[in-house]
Amino acid sequence: MKYILRQKYLSEPRINRYLRATNGNKERAKRLYNANIRLAQSFHPLLTQFEVVLRNSLNNQLSVFFSDNEWIINQKIGFMSNSSLRSSRYFLRRSVQKTEDNLINKRIAVTSGKIISNQTFGFWIAFFLSHHYMLIGGEPLKVFSYKPPTEDRARVYSKLDDIRKFRNRINHCEPICFIGNTIDCNRIIDIKQKLYNLIEWIEPDLIPFFDNIDNVNSKITKTMSI
Repeated sequence: MKYILRQKYLSEPRINRYLRATNGNKERAKRLYNANIRLAQSFHPLLTQFEVVLRNSLNNQLSVFFSDNEWIINQKIGFMSNSSLRSSRYFLRRSVQKTEDNLINKRIAVTSGKIISNQTFGFWIAFFLSHHYMLIGGEPLKVFSYKPPTEDRARVYSKLDDIRKFRNRINHCEPICFIGNTIDCNRIIDIKQKLYNLIEWIEPDLIPFFDNIDNVNSKITKTMSI
């Protein structure tokens, strides 16, 4: 793509970040922009599969806790409506109701499976916020049955939220290949380590699966060589 087209359709402020990182070298800036896309692309399978693992782990744990496979529907009038959640505007309940309304509008049968699969990553990590966590007796942390004793709810939530913010940067096509105006992938390496830690704390035997779909390091190497 010609540089003038990049400025016009990708936006000049966005392109300028890559220019600053490459000391105004337009060819390097173009290569870096493309490398950032490929780097984000390489991380996407890890993020999506981790979300699936976390979601299903929490669903299984809460199904047992409530003795109810339909908990996500039935708890709208249960803990999700507890008066202590007024300050959070009943986030979980509103999220479930919004999904139900969308399914009904599309004339799709409302099932717990469809509601579960349609919730955002933010919905699932919200179970680790103290106001939800306490109402369900600390059950969410039990999905990390292999975690070190030093890792409590707050520390686990911090890692999950860092992954959420990183995921949002990727989804909004934001640069992930530099810190400030310097080409730097240390933040990516840190996020990847946190993600692998959390996977291992859920189930160590999942690590080979993630290793098999992981080509982040090769993309980091290529990015840093620009």
